[in-house]
Amino acid sequence: MAKTRGGGDEDGRAAAANGLGGTPRGSLAEDGDDEDCASSLGGERRVVDKFGFLVAEGDAAAGQEAPLEEVPLEVLRQRESKWLDMLNNWDKWMAKKQKKIRLRCQKGIPPSLRGRAWQYLSGGKVKLEQNLGKFDELDMAPGDPRWLDVIERDLHRQFPFHEMFVSRGGHGQQDLFRVLKAYTLYRPEEGYCQAQAPIAAVLLMHMPAEQAFWCLVQICEKYLPGYYSEKLEAIQLDGEILFSLLQRVSPVAYKHLSKQKIDPILYMTEWFMCAFSRTLPWSSVLRVWDMFFCEGVKIIFRVGLVLLKYTLGSSEKLKSCQGQYETMERLRALDPKIMQETFLVQEIIELPVTERHIEREHLIQLKKWKEVHGELQCKSPPRFHGAKAISDSEPHSYKALEPSPSIILPPGATLSPKSHKRKLLKGNKKKDHDKGSLANGPSLDENGTQTSLEPPSLLLHQSKESLSSQESEDTYL
Repeated sequence: MAKTRGGGDEDGRAAAANGLGGTPRGSLAEDGDDEDCASSLGGERRVVDKFGFLVAEGDAAAGQEAPLEEVPLEVLRQRESKWLDMLNNWDKWMAKKQKKIRLRCQKGIPPSLRGRAWQYLSGGKVKLEQNLGKFDELDMAPGDPRWLDVIERDLHRQFPFHEMFVSRGGHGQQDLFRVLKAYTLYRPEEGYCQAQAPIAAVLLMHMPAEQAFWCLVQICEKYLPGYYSEKLEAIQLDGEILFSLLQRVSPVAYKHLSKQKIDPILYMTEWFMCAFSRTLPWSSVLRVWDMFFCEGVKIIFRVGLVLLKYTLGSSEKLKSCQGQYETMERLRALDPKIMQETFLVQEIIELPVTERHIEREHLIQLKKWKEVHGELQCKSPPRFHGAKAISDSEPHSYKALEPSPSIILPPGATLSPKSHKRKLLKGNKKKDHDKGSLANGPSLDENGTQTSLEPPSLLLHQSKESLSSQESEDTYL
């Protein structure tokens, strides 16, 4: 995906990867507008599928894609209930039950809660709370003229068959413009990259513009730092990391790509920079993003490795890929079977590529890069591998919870330590000894022995959502 500068220049290596993807939804109207989209449906009456994409009525009836894996309604309701409990007690779950969160993300986040869950997983919710009013300030600012026209030209290219973006100047395109413009003002040193547009568009399908903006910030700064900088050095490094990991995952595919001298930047740029949003069937995109927000960039690496393994990983598959051109065509037109939701997700989960493997290989490739190219021109911040790492780096800013006294004494009166101790002892005998007191200081167990309460920090380690679980919030299906 190209990094577009104000004068319209594009990075050659990235431009070579433009168009890789294979999903019709991502690239049907690259050079057209919404009127072209309507006419390309052959004049048939359009219907909207479960994800919000417009399809011709005949195609919808025939089932244009492979049958989707439908979760039974009863199971879906149970998952919604579990996710609501997690979201309303998020800090407790993140601190003590992060593995359970990961397992539930692997099963798929319920559609009704996906947008809210992505905000919590990415830290976008916290970022918004720490910067109240910032998006409105950026939204009202005029914007840098270098980027406004470039962003405007890209709006109609983002999912032109989705109901949010089908109309030129519609609310979807307006919100997309607002989010992308705000980012150029928030990070003027980075500006705008074309690959940010589909990322922002996917977020807008699930949440309002302000929340989408802060999730985009988290993706650009925490999950994929340096991907959208001017020189695209980070994506080139990750291409070398992917290629090196492929040697262990699929030696046959690695040997073939080495023999054909096909640089990783030619086939993985759009995959990684757009987080596969323009490559996979939509049901698979959402499942990949659920895991990506939870576990970090290793999910993106795993998806790429699975696609390469099952496209070029056997001598039988390589019979039709004798040269560079044939190999690149095969990577442009991936087999739908390997992108099918159930198959792909299971392969991703089972692939033994960890954060440690990625970071170790990163150091190796960084050393090689410096030997060939010298120091990196764009110093990217460190990468955070998933929701837990981000949560630990950006804790909530809590207000101290002051315990309110249950007994108000007259002015000047004091409560003697002995009588205070007797009152506590008497009260504790009437209550279950497992229930703690909110008062600061020691409490007494049923044997009269002093036991210290949990430290105040644990009591404070609950988000605002935990304290007000009835918080109303927009839910985007």
